[in-house]
Amino acid sequence: MGPLFYAYERIEMSKSETYVKRTEEFLEKLSGELEFEVVDVEFVKEAGEYYLRAYCDMEGGIGIEDCAEISRRLSDWLDENDFIDEGYILEVSSPGLGRALKKDKDFLRELGKEVELKLYKPREGVKDFEGVLKSFDGENITIETEDKDEVFTKKEIANIRLKIDF
Repeated sequence: MGPLFYAYERIEMSKSETYVKRTEEFLEKLSGELEFEVVDVEFVKEAGEYYLRAYCDMEGGIGIEDCAEISRRLSDWLDENDFIDEGYILEVSSPGLGRALKKDKDFLRELGKEVELKLYKPREGVKDFEGVLKSFDGENITIETEDKDEVFTKKEIANIRLKIDF
């Protein structure tokens, strides 16, 4: 049963990746017209429901009306193209305050801001770091912590997001 399950799981991932890629491509075209940035797109299953989520932003922040317009246009396009086999819920929103940094453009945009990151494996017994995002060269991320500059590769990082101060 193990190999069959793995093969099934891989097929599902491929479908999900296809859904995300096609949706991102449409949103990138639409972003030129409506002047917004596509931050991330995900197709995930949560509590038995599939969700197609698009996180968008714009200069000065994205509003509810902007999200509603993007959602209407995206929904119409999805209805026309009908390439997602599963039933799903469409959500279009801002990426939020503690947004995850995933793409190269995210790292470049957020240079100089405070971040929190979690490693897959501990470094000298520590998995969680926080500090200022000092530099990014496409593979290496430098964080200025209280003690020193720490350099991480993207592969080491399980999660990195903007720090939220309350």
